[in-house]
Amino acid sequence: MGSFESIQDSGLKTILVTGGGGFIGTNLVKYLADSGCQIRVLDNLSLCEEEDLKKLWSQGSGVLSMDLIIGDIRDQDVVSQAVKGVDAVVHLAAHTSVVESLENPKEDWDVNVNGTLNILEACRRNGVSKFIFASSNAAVGEQTHPIDYSRVPQPLSPYGASKLAGEAFCSAYYHSFGLKTVSLRFANCYGPYSEHKPSIIPRLLKWAKEEKPFIIYGDGNQTRDFIHVDDVCQAICLALMANIDSYGSVFQIGTGIETSINNLAESIRQIAGNRSEIIHEPEKKGEVKRNFSDITKARTMLGFEPKIKLGEGLGKLWRSYLANVKQEP
Repeated sequence: MGSFESIQDSGLKTILVTGGGGFIGTNLVKYLADSGCQIRVLDNLSLCEEEDLKKLWSQGSGVLSMDLIIGDIRDQDVVSQAVKGVDAVVHLAAHTSVVESLENPKEDWDVNVNGTLNILEACRRNGVSKFIFASSNAAVGEQTHPIDYSRVPQPLSPYGASKLAGEAFCSAYYHSFGLKTVSLRFANCYGPYSEHKPSIIPRLLKWAKEEKPFIIYGDGNQTRDFIHVDDVCQAICLALMANIDSYGSVFQIGTGIETSINNLAESIRQIAGNRSEIIHEPEKKGEVKRNFSDITKARTMLGFEPKIKLGEGLGKLWRSYLANVKQEP
């Protein structure tokens, strides 16, 4: 974890984290434990129990001051309560599954777009200084790679479209109302507290531990940019601390390294010391073929530099699986 003096120097005394009970949110709250800021969390507890969440947050040095508000980002009264007196918002709460967005596009839109608009409007009305929006590479879809902020977005899934709409509202609220927004397009994030997620790394690690076959959708040559959650938390903190000229804009947050699903599966087999059979099934609709990021803008303007190599992060996560550490909040 880095130095947090700049967060305090920038006057951000109270930070609201929406979705603080989710994968990235749980890690971010712990990451901010030494910032000296008061942390407020808004979460509907769909992925966790309140007592389990507070127990996880209390581990280590602990957050100096943390409040939990239980509620839904689509509830305007709850959102108004959560935002009152806040200096900055990190908006992580969302539906994050491409597959589920295909099954229920309206629900995905309602949570990811109407919920985001609720938060933005509450920020505007309450004089919030900064708004950090968790977007995704799914917003740009299939592109000539590496992805950068200048590509014309062509989302392939309702989830990607909902994240693109969120980026658009962030831009509009900066240019129309002066709310300092920053959209961070996360690549494929992995790390502690992700066991509940349906993404590829938690699935492969689970199958490796259970010595079950690895199921890969498609031929496995599709690629992703895998970034450790600690590096995502680093990027969020840098965005909070940044004083930039291009608020309302988008930053790609990844490692810039392209890894195929086949190579990922082989790496996990080597780390786990087993030879799980690999079974290929038909590819899923809405999934891009190649996906990795050009992080030059984030490096230049935010000072972002990913620190955790994929092999290192996978090895640490595998050891925690073997130790039967309960990772999900």
